[in-house]
Amino acid sequence: MTTGHHCRGPAAVISGLGACVPPRAVTNDELAAYLDTSDEWIRRRTGIASRHRVDPGTSTGDLAVTAAELALKAAGVTEADAVVLGTTTPDRLCPATAPEVATRLGLTGVAAFDVSAVCTSFLYGLGTAAGMIAAGMAQRVLVIGAETFTSILDPADRSTVPIFGDGAGAVVLRAGDPAEPGAIGRVLLGSDGGQSDLIRIPAGGSRQRTSGAVAPLADHYFRMNGSDTYRHAVERTTAVAREALDLAGWEAAEVDRFAAHQANARIIGAVADRLGVPAGAHRLSNIDRVGNTAAASVPLLLTESAAAGLLSPGDRTLIAAFGGGVTWGATTLVWPDVPALTA
Repeated sequence: MTTGHHCRGPAAVISGLGACVPPRAVTNDELAAYLDTSDEWIRRRTGIASRHRVDPGTSTGDLAVTAAELALKAAGVTEADAVVLGTTTPDRLCPATAPEVATRLGLTGVAAFDVSAVCTSFLYGLGTAAGMIAAGMAQRVLVIGAETFTSILDPADRSTVPIFGDGAGAVVLRAGDPAEPGAIGRVLLGSDGGQSDLIRIPAGGSRQRTSGAVAPLADHYFRMNGSDTYRHAVERTTAVAREALDLAGWEAAEVDRFAAHQANARIIGAVADRLGVPAGAHRLSNIDRVGNTAAASVPLLLTESAAAGLLSPGDRTLIAAFGGGVTWGATTLVWPDVPALTA
């Protein structure tokens, strides 16, 4: 069952956005030089032409700090009551990465924690932050999605290496009026653990470690069942997005901008088609340049689109994502007049 938070108190309102990708861009031709693939094959199956990859020594926390600094600058503030970091690739298994990110931002002492829902992590973080604001636990929350996803890929796996990239995006949420532009609508979230093997890293967790078995190196890398993932992603994302539209009282044709998790161009297109969101500028996309950045995907897309003028004040915006777990989520908002900074 899909569950969502219904704001009874103040709404969470976007007041600034920031995003970054590592400077190194990796083209399809570069991958084709050592993988059994080609530029044409990758573009046709995924819609991706290039993706960004961190340099050795750059961590998820490093990207998160950069994106967060830009978001805080855009919002014109230096303080927040909480930091929520969505990621699949924390700097360490223990402790969480968010407290260190918060301290590096000068926010020592605030609540800070990681959220792990793979590609839906940012929406899970957004819902959590909105709940904190509605409950009066916080007046301002920094929500970050950051990944160094290339660090968990099997370098020889042509089914995953071309798809994923690294990056980070962040938003500053403040307490505000549910009727004002930028107010996050009800955040719908769901999961189905019966499909947990679709998207996984087999080794490294307690299940493998307590088994007494030594895991082969291949089991420490990210694995994905592509065909089944595609089917579930399209079905679940379409359903939760439709529910979010119904709660907002919008028809799909009234959506000005659809910001879907940039998983795969075919998935994004299939969901938009099923919903009835018009083609063209209505469907925001940056997957051709950055690939699938997992938890960073949605905030990176929103920030880049706003900075480029593709998201304008007053735009009715639908956001949706699907990730491992499996997990899914969606929400709506009327886009506000706020700065968005990229690096």
